[in-house]
Amino acid sequence: MKAFFAKIVALGPIGLFLLALLDSTGIPLPGGVDTLLVAISNQAPSTAYLCASLATVGSLIGSMILFTIARRGGQKYLDQVASGSRGMKFREWFSRYGLVTVFVPCISVIPMPLKAFVACAGVLGIRPSHFAITILVARIPRYFFLAWLGQQMGENALGWIKAHTLHFALGLAAMGLILFLLARAANQPRQTANATN
Repeated sequence: MKAFFAKIVALGPIGLFLLALLDSTGIPLPGGVDTLLVAISNQAPSTAYLCASLATVGSLIGSMILFTIARRGGQKYLDQVASGSRGMKFREWFSRYGLVTVFVPCISVIPMPLKAFVACAGVLGIRPSHFAITILVARIPRYFFLAWLGQQMGENALGWIKAHTLHFALGLAAMGLILFLLARAANQPRQTANATN
């Protein structure tokens, strides 16, 4: 795996695109995209935002591939991906919070589980356009922030993120709660209308 990762790194921005694509299809590469984006942004600051764009596009394509596989695989695929007590907990969270469970891990610089939530989105009938917008709205600020951080702080960027893990976690929790309440408020008129019909 190290040799493969080294080859990807040697490709520069195109390697970052490929890494983001693979990572988002569910191949476990924890921190690989973030680390490479920060490194390239520091070594070649003029390409930082191009790299952030390529990482975003790669992540979108990879996520849509996984979403489509889950959609076609149906309940059987979901049972494979989200099995056991942890998998059932992820399903319950998705049933309760919807695409918020996809958005929060996508925007988070703290590693969080995502594959099971993408599978839930595919199997449980979320519109592809809504799913794609969620990925973009989360990945754009994350990757452009990391590109900027790489330009400004270089190798110290990832250490700075680790030192502020609690702050990021609290911010994500607050963001998730706000998004859940907004989604709930938006669905309330529909539920009321359905109840009166």
